[in-house]
Amino acid sequence: MNDLFSNAPAYQPLADRMRPQRLEQVVGQQHLLAQDKPLRCAIESGRLHSMLFWGPPGTGKTTLARLIAHYVNAQFLSLSAVLSGVKDIRAAVDQARMHDGISILFVDEVHRFNKSQQDAFLPHIEDGTVVFVGATTENPSFELNNALLSRTRTYLLKSIGEDDLHKLLDYALGDSERGLGQLGLQLSVSASELLVKAADGDARRLLGFVEILADLAEDGVIGDDLVREVVSHGRRRFDNKGDIFYQQISALHKSVRGSDPDAALYWLCRMLDGGCDPHYIARRVLRMASEDIGNADPRALELALNASAVYERLGSPEGELALAQAVLYLACAAKSNAVYTAFSRALDDARSTGSLEVPPQLCNAPTSLMKELGYAENYRYAHDEADGFAAGEVYFPQGMQAREYYQPVDRGLETRIAEKLQHLRRLNREHGEGNA
Repeated sequence: MNDLFSNAPAYQPLADRMRPQRLEQVVGQQHLLAQDKPLRCAIESGRLHSMLFWGPPGTGKTTLARLIAHYVNAQFLSLSAVLSGVKDIRAAVDQARMHDGISILFVDEVHRFNKSQQDAFLPHIEDGTVVFVGATTENPSFELNNALLSRTRTYLLKSIGEDDLHKLLDYALGDSERGLGQLGLQLSVSASELLVKAADGDARRLLGFVEILADLAEDGVIGDDLVREVVSHGRRRFDNKGDIFYQQISALHKSVRGSDPDAALYWLCRMLDGGCDPHYIARRVLRMASEDIGNADPRALELALNASAVYERLGSPEGELALAQAVLYLACAAKSNAVYTAFSRALDDARSTGSLEVPPQLCNAPTSLMKELGYAENYRYAHDEADGFAAGEVYFPQGMQAREYYQPVDRGLETRIAEKLQHLRRLNREHGEGNA
């Protein structure tokens, strides 16, 4: 096998120097690389296939691509979708054609290629000119076209666990050849914990912190205060409007729906800490108030609207407390999706029944012509009826059977609404039976 670092530049960041040269040195991803796992078997046997590595930053996507080339003694060709175009793709393919053996074409940030650029790989994957290995932090189902997905196998890489990050930290501080072992750095258990927490599952981020700390450490001692200073500006993983964004807003919404105020508050803080626009959160909270609480507690919508207004007036960080108040109230409130369900059913009917006319008795008649046409004729004014209800009056279009879209649940205020509706609907049925 060739040395992974034979063509290394004069200066290499620690994260690049510490890249594993064997599968056994890889930290994390044991769901893919443990003995007898399909990916490991494919690498060790040399029976390769084109593939996609999907996972958060710093989880080993590039490292795995290089290891694959290393194990099968393949030519390693690398493109970055951030900097490359179709011309670069053609040049890489031409280089692969001139090579006698296997050529692995690694494409980093492949989701940044548009659909036509992605199509440029297809014939060369199909005829075996290259073994395609793509890396992406975004959901391939949304970002890559179906033709490319059908020719590759997707492997999901997970965030590096804390135990594995501790192992990596020990390697970096103890390896004198590629790491920082020659410096004899001293790192307390508490400082190590702070570093691993700040890395947030990202091995590259961890090694970047270590490299900075090594330059700043006095007498080789890395203390807690120094670690806090170096990592203080880091944010949790949060790709605005990316896959993680939608996962977290889904977790927030479902925590509210599930009446777990503590989890809901946690996900709210995760999103705010990650840099999510609080205006977006305010809009989603308004949606939750209608979709998941509705008339079971109408105060929820009012409180959500007030929280949005408070944020508009105060901004960050003061206004974020009002959003937290609204989220906690919504999570604790009685739940009902009856409004959401009724609206969806009515909307389906509105779209499928065509342009049914408004019944003449429900139309206003401000002119004599409209009166002659029978508009408003025989209309029963509900306030003049017993109990303010015109039993038997029909408000649906002619030719459309009356529907009962709204079915209040037996929770919160909707318990009383349900009782009222049952009474009114019974009067309607009795009136209809009496006229039959």
